Amino acid sequence: MDILQQLYETVLARKGEKREGSYTCYLFEQGTDKILKKCGEECSEVIIAAKNGDNAETVLEISDLLYHLTVLMVNEGIALEDVRAELDRRHGKTGNLKKFHQVDKNT
Repeated sequence: MDILQQLYETVLARKGEKREGSYTCYLFEQGTDKILKKCGEECSEVIIAAKNGDNAETVLEISDLLYHLTVLMVNEGIALEDVRAELDRRHGKTGNLKKFHQVDKNT
């Protein structure tokens, strides 16, 4: 079993618990808005660490973001396998650069 699967299963197990001192349980108790806020914060921290060229810090922040995204997935009933399936579907695609929408800012 890979680490993302282990993380997902741990977070899933915490969803139904009321474990004292568990940060994951706290997030579920606070609800979707809190979970989304944490995802946004962690995303910003990834951006800042990467911009600063600090790979060690970037790895830490990416790990935090993946954790919070996993909490979001469990909260919303999104299976890890669904994300894996979508990534598999996208794997190997080439030549799919989307054309950018041009906006005329003078109108």
